[in-house]
Amino acid sequence: MSQWPLNLEPGEIRMGEQIYIPLGIDISKQTFDAAIPMGEKRSKKFKTIKLSNDEEGFQQLVEWLKENQVEQVHACLEATNIYGQDLANFLYERGERVSIVNPAQVKGYAQSKLKRTKNDQADAGILSQFCRDLTPRLWKPSATEVQKLQRISRRRHALQEMLTQEMNRLQLCRDAELEVDIQDHIDFLKQKIEQLNKLMTELVKTHEYLAAQSELLCSIDGIGELSASIILAEVGSIQNFHSARQLAAFAGLTPREFTSGTSVRGKTRLCKIGNSHLRTAFYFPALSAIRKCPQITAFRDRLIERGKTKMQAIGAVMHKLVRIVFGVLRHQAPFDPNQLAPAVADSA
Repeated sequence: MSQWPLNLEPGEIRMGEQIYIPLGIDISKQTFDAAIPMGEKRSKKFKTIKLSNDEEGFQQLVEWLKENQVEQVHACLEATNIYGQDLANFLYERGERVSIVNPAQVKGYAQSKLKRTKNDQADAGILSQFCRDLTPRLWKPSATEVQKLQRISRRRHALQEMLTQEMNRLQLCRDAELEVDIQDHIDFLKQKIEQLNKLMTELVKTHEYLAAQSELLCSIDGIGELSASIILAEVGSIQNFHSARQLAAFAGLTPREFTSGTSVRGKTRLCKIGNSHLRTAFYFPALSAIRKCPQITAFRDRLIERGKTKMQAIGAVMHKLVRIVFGVLRHQAPFDPNQLAPAVADSA
C-alpha cells in the first residue's frame, strides 16, 4: 500500500486545500544550498542550487523556485547559529511555511535512512525529505525587540567565554609582561560585559511587555534581572509552548533514562538536547534558589538523601525552575512559594 495520501504525489505536503513542496535548506555563513524533489513524481531525487546567503541570493531562490513550477514551499532549516535567521525571516514574510529544527533530530533521521554521503547538497536533500515525512512544527519570528535582546544576550555570552579563557591563561602565565597584557584584556572584557548587561536591562525596561514579563520572572526566588533578560531572549513568547514539559525539552532539561533489560542500569541525566543558552541561564538561578527558597532547599535535600549526586540535584532544581517559569508566564501571576510545596514534595 502506498504511504502517500490519495491524489498527492510523493514529495508533496497537503495542508487543507494547499499543497506545499518541501524545501530543504543547508545553511552556512556565506552560502546556502537549497533542494526540492524533482521529476514528475517528485520522489527520491532532488534538484539543488547553491546561492549566496544575502538578499541577492534570497531573490535568486525565489526565481529558481518559479522556474521549477514551485508555487508554495514548506522550508526546513537546521537551528545552527544565526546564519539562517535572515533567510527564515525572508521566507516567512513572503507567506511561506518555515520550520527551524534541531540538528540532532535531522542527524537521527539521516541515520535511520542509512545515508552515507555527507555534503551540502546531500544535507539539503535530507532536510527536504525530513520536512516531507515528519512535517515539523512551524516557526515564526520573535518580536523585533526580542530578537535584539537575544543578539545582545548571545554577544554577552561570547564575551563571557572569552573572559573565562583569559582568566585561565592568567593563572598559567609565567611571563610578567604577558600577565599585564592579559589582565588589561580581562579588564576590557569585564567593562564590555557590564555595558551589555546595562543595555539588556534598559531594552527590557523600554518595552512594556518585556518589563512586565521580567517583573514576573524576578518574583521567582533565584532569578534576577539579568537572568530574566536572558530567559526572555531565548524563550520569546511563552505562547509558543503548550506545556511546561515542552519548554523543559526546548531547554534540554528533561531527564534522560538509560536502562535496558536487567543488566543495563545507567544513571539518569539531563538530556541536554536543546537550547544551550537557555539551559545555561538556569544554572546560577538554581544555585541561588537552593539558598533562598526553603521549599527548593528541601527538595534538593530529599534528592541527595535518596542517593542523587549534588550535580543531579542541581539539574533537578533547574528542571523545577523551568516549570515554575512556565507557570508564572503562562498564568501571568507572580511566584508563590507556598503553592510550590506540594508539587515539589510530589516530584521528589
